[in-house]
Amino acid sequence: MSAARRKDALERFTDRHEAGRLLADLVEREVAGEDVVVLALPRGGVPVGYEVATRLEAPLDVLLVRKLGVPWQPEIAFGAIATGDVVVLNEDHLRALGIGTEIVRDVVERERIELERRERLYRDEQGPLDLEGKTVVVVDDGPAPRDGRPSRPDRVGDPAARGDGHRHEQRSLGGG
Repeated sequence: MSAARRKDALERFTDRHEAGRLLADLVEREVAGEDVVVLALPRGGVPVGYEVATRLEAPLDVLLVRKLGVPWQPEIAFGAIATGDVVVLNEDHLRALGIGTEIVRDVVERERIELERRERLYRDEQGPLDLEGKTVVVVDDGPAPRDGRPSRPDRVGDPAARGDGHRHEQRSLGGG
C-alpha cells in the first residue's frame, strides 16, 4: 500500500475502535440471526474485532497467523501457518523460487514456535473457541499489500474452517 493510501485510510477513522463500530454496522446486517463468533487478527484487528463482537453480542477470539517468508527475502511469502496446525503453501512460488521441502520444513518449524509463543501470550492457557456450526467473522485492521496491490477487506466468511466438512462461503459487505 502506498504511503498516500495508508495516510488516507488512517484519516478516515479516529481510531480502530471507531473503524470497528462502523464495520459492525455493515456486518450486523449480513449475519443477523446467525450464531456468530468473531476472530480478530492481532494486533491491530483486536480493537476492531472487539467493537464488532460487542455489537453482535458474539464471543471474540484471536486468529493467529504467521507468514512463511522466503529465507533470503523474508518479505516475500511462500505460504502461511495458523492456529490448529493449518499450513497453506503457494506451490507456484515454491517452484519459481526453487524452495525445497527442507527449507519449507525449517521455516514452518521456526514460525510455529513463534505462533505457539503468541498463543500462550494471547490465550493464557485458554484454548480456541469452538467454531463448529458457527458463522465466523474474521476481522483485521486494514488491507495488507498483495502483489503490490491492496487486498479487499470486504468479505465475511462462514465458517472459517475448510476441508473438514464445514461449509465455507464469502459474502460481500457491499460495494464489491
